[in-house]
Amino acid sequence: MRASGILLPVSALPSQYGIGSFSKEAYEFVNQLKRGGQHYWQILPLGPTGYGDSPYQSFSTYAGNPYYIDLETLAEEGLLTKEECEACDFGSHASYVDYEKIYYGRFDILRKAFGRFEPGEDFAQFVKENAFWLEDYSLYMAVKNSLNGVSWSEWESDLKGRNPDVLEQKKEELAEEIQFVRFQQYEFLKQWTKLKAYANEQGIKIIGDIPIYVAFDSADAWANPELFQFDEDCTPLAVAGCPPDAFAATGQLWGNPLYRWDYHEKTGFVWWIQRLKYCFKLYDVVRVDHFRGFDEYYAIPYGDKTAEYGTWQQGPGMKLFEAAKRELGQVDIIAEDLGYLTESVLKLVRDTGYPGMKVLQFAFDSREESDYLPHNYEKNCVVYTGTHDNNTVLGWLDEMSPKDRAFAQKYMNYADKEKKDLPWDFIRLAMASVANLAVIPIQDYLCLGSEARINKPSTLGTNWKWRLRPGELTDEVLEKMYDMTKLYGRLS
Repeated sequence: MRASGILLPVSALPSQYGIGSFSKEAYEFVNQLKRGGQHYWQILPLGPTGYGDSPYQSFSTYAGNPYYIDLETLAEEGLLTKEECEACDFGSHASYVDYEKIYYGRFDILRKAFGRFEPGEDFAQFVKENAFWLEDYSLYMAVKNSLNGVSWSEWESDLKGRNPDVLEQKKEELAEEIQFVRFQQYEFLKQWTKLKAYANEQGIKIIGDIPIYVAFDSADAWANPELFQFDEDCTPLAVAGCPPDAFAATGQLWGNPLYRWDYHEKTGFVWWIQRLKYCFKLYDVVRVDHFRGFDEYYAIPYGDKTAEYGTWQQGPGMKLFEAAKRELGQVDIIAEDLGYLTESVLKLVRDTGYPGMKVLQFAFDSREESDYLPHNYEKNCVVYTGTHDNNTVLGWLDEMSPKDRAFAQKYMNYADKEKKDLPWDFIRLAMASVANLAVIPIQDYLCLGSEARINKPSTLGTNWKWRLRPGELTDEVLEKMYDMTKLYGRLS
């Protein structure tokens, strides 16, 4: 079935109070998707973020980002007042998130709401159902907050090593803070579940995003060190990243701990299956990030300053996905199979049957034939003009070499058009392709330039900040979106 959707992080919604949230603007965006003939909303990971603000470096693979809790909903529930919300300084720039102000202001006002919160049966049920991750996460964050945010690798040895007596002592000592963390997660899940249900009622499916790796500074790594390539002191033996490529001359040093795949296999991949199962409670479709890592993963010696000297190691391959299918049945997964792909990676994607990704910004290399050119597609794929790691189409056109630009002009026959209108030609190319699903970043529908880029890999300080402005997605754009979606048979 042919369909299409929009890529927009929750953080980029034009909600009040500094950052996108599960607010009335999120519901309006769902309505806009419906008016534009779209059937999918793709978001980025929803986890709580730390240093660098990346949703791919989260304190938990299960927890939700407290920033996304809608303050107006809390006010409607009597936990806050409008005056309290408006008195906070969350930043004043409508197009960008000020994460420093969000960090220093959001938890203070959530703490006020928590002070008026009276736990009921729903809260008790939430805590019980999610105990398998919430118990470790709430303790982890409570301890972390009590120690001014330092990573667990710097905690005293008994706490770092999870001495049972010390853990019980901390649970008593930090009981109030632990309950505050639980409250945040309760409100997050309650609000997100309601928003997702509304989207589904409007015919919109949510495409979530699961990072292949967890962050080292996370409850997952602290509570389950046996899952990772750590030494006896819980220091990583090697860390994750990517070798040098077009994105980064010295590679990408992500720093995430690597899995001890032999251990995972001995357990029947139970941790991964539980993780995927939870994802399908949150999302309708799951995009699995860095799919290549399940075939072969890049291991960089711990302590290296760049990713230049890593080696490729064997991943779990089909064993993991066969185990997941036995436990979960047939699920909707998108394999993020971008980058240099070996024959074994291509075979893994084929064997799983999952659709891979095609990105038009990777297609126009004048030096060689590309699998990303639409005439080479098979139906079982998802086509994008660009992803969260790419520039916008308009910004990318500015960066192209003259030869690549000439090739794109020849392929698409757009030589006489103004550059500012060209994003729609690339959208047309994606929508007209045979790919079953086309997903377009909202910035390309709005013909925005590099100022609207979400992320530039291997950089810090300017990423994950861009936001839609109120009223920026107009009825005119939605009508044009609908007409193109209908023209290429993606309204079904």
